[in-house]
Amino acid sequence: MNHNAWRNARVMYENDACAQTLGIDILEMDEGYAVVTMTVLPQMLNGHQTCHGGQIFSLADTAFAYACNSQGIAAVASACTIDFLRPGKVGDKLTATARVKHQGTIAGVYDIEIINQHQKTVALFRGKSHRIGGRVTGEA
Repeated sequence: MNHNAWRNARVMYENDACAQTLGIDILEMDEGYAVVTMTVLPQMLNGHQTCHGGQIFSLADTAFAYACNSQGIAAVASACTIDFLRPGKVGDKLTATARVKHQGTIAGVYDIEIINQHQKTVALFRGKSHRIGGRVTGEA
């Protein structure tokens, strides 16, 4: 367990109104790695009564954000793609696991897999990050 990665995630989470509103919880943190979870609620359903893709994207994007900021250097997304493979249903517990594939001085690439409580893959997300300078914690 990397204490700095956890500290960076806690600092970000305190200001992450989106993650808090969606009920996203951080389960694991390490450098270049994050696991977050979210339960699909009725207000997250689309017109087909499945989890809205934007909600799934937000879960993946949150895992991505915490993983690419885990080293304490502030980073944002420069590009993201997602493939939806199966629907999320109300009551499903979705887990997004983000893993660094490459992290350079400025740019990084992260893969995120979203699974349900049955260990079935719901979506695959790839995020490209760009370090913007400064520290996640605000410290010099």
